[in-house]
Amino acid sequence: MNPEELIASGKLEMYVCGALPEDEALEVQEAIQTFPEVRREVELIEESLLHLAETVAPPVQAMSWTAILNAIRNINTSEDTKVRSLNLPAIIGWAAAILFMGGIMWMLKQTNDLNESIQVTTTENTVLREEKVKVESQLAENTEVLEVLRSKDYQAYTLPGNQAVAPEAFAKVYLNKKDNVAYIDTKGLPAPPRGKVYQVWSLKMDPLTPTSVGLISAENEMGEGIYKFVNFPDPEAFGITLEPEGGSEAPTLSQLYTLGMITI
Repeated sequence: MNPEELIASGKLEMYVCGALPEDEALEVQEAIQTFPEVRREVELIEESLLHLAETVAPPVQAMSWTAILNAIRNINTSEDTKVRSLNLPAIIGWAAAILFMGGIMWMLKQTNDLNESIQVTTTENTVLREEKVKVESQLAENTEVLEVLRSKDYQAYTLPGNQAVAPEAFAKVYLNKKDNVAYIDTKGLPAPPRGKVYQVWSLKMDPLTPTSVGLISAENEMGEGIYKFVNFPDPEAFGITLEPEGGSEAPTLSQLYTLGMITI
């Protein structure tokens, strides 16, 4: 096939697009190296495709198409400025391919946006599930506390505030002597200062013998401001003192906030 026949055949446009079979592509490469007019025709096709790409698909930069064309083949440019008409059917086909590629890129972006939205929704659902579990747990604890308050097995006692330390303070104790369980409502106590904690004491009065029942801390909190204590000596009185974090072996009487007798 002579140069004129090769140029008119449309194979050069297919070669630039990378659509020729390997044997025909080798034939075109040999013609490009042999015939300057064939080489110039290929260059004109490339220039037209680059211009068309910039016109019909502005987001795709010409530099990108240059990289695509260079990946398809490696051809030296020429100083020849001869201009001729191109194979329009092949160019129109390539334009359709560019538009199709743009559509694919748009769909990929939409898919990525959708995946990000799904990820956000999944995270939000996880947070909601965790909050639901927390609320259900809190509800179960509150239900248990309500059962205690309404149970005939528990006796209620008020621990008045120490007039010398906190006259307005008070606490309530719900005591089950049979099972040796006590629930203490501390809403009448002021918030402890930083580095301090309230400690509950079971007291024998004669002689005065204090035994630590435990600290008022999150570990034994059963509801908002209500704490559960078990396995303590049979008390004649309950006292609550303010102690350093971690508690004390003996009550700090100068920081005795509430004290109340337990009637038999």
